Amino acid sequence: MKILCVSDTTSSLAFSPSVAEIYKGTNLILSCGDMPLDSHDYLTTMLRKDVYYVYGNHNLKDFRKNVLKEKSNLDLSSEMTEKFYGFMLDGKCMRDKKTGLIIAGLGGSMLYSGGDSQYSEAQMKRRIWKLGYKLMRNKRKYGRYVDILITHAPPAGIGDGEDQCHKGFNCFLDFMDKYQPKYLLHGHVHLLDQNANRVTQYKNTKVINIFGSYMVDDSTLGDAK
Repeated sequence: MKILCVSDTTSSLAFSPSVAEIYKGTNLILSCGDMPLDSHDYLTTMLRKDVYYVYGNHNLKDFRKNVLKEKSNLDLSSEMTEKFYGFMLDGKCMRDKKTGLIIAGLGGSMLYSGGDSQYSEAQMKRRIWKLGYKLMRNKRKYGRYVDILITHAPPAGIGDGEDQCHKGFNCFLDFMDKYQPKYLLHGHVHLLDQNANRVTQYKNTKVINIFGSYMVDDSTLGDAK
């Protein structure tokens, strides 16, 4: 299975005029936050594949303005947010019917300035707790909790930063310990050096910083397992 992943910037090959040829054979697109919403439409149009996404720590106002027409009572778990500019996966777990891939999403960053797409460690932990029933149901029905967790922020101690904004979440480590996704894909931490390490193996999970764009090519994912 080929999964095109994007995050944080449109200055990557994923947004070149030749994207359809460069990423021919892509099965799915995942967006890990801080992407213009119309970039999802561009990728869907060019590759004719679905986009699943979470928001970052900068673009929630853009989401409100374009999707919910500046409604003041944004409910990210509401069904009305499910299919705008792709499938909004934040705080949710969904199974892609075409590939069988089980994907969960947790957007936002560590709390640093009081923004509404920022979370304390305890708040993010509660968001994970709310996913628990669905994940357990997946285990009973499909034999696994989740294939991929997409986040904006990284896990604590795995490619995160020292400043409060870019610190990772300890509860993401707990998530990987308990639910053992094959991948945790995140953005948020910008990789200015194209040769910088993107991939870290954490127990049974491969953690990848997909800043810009990154192709996951894994024939064992989803119903191909």
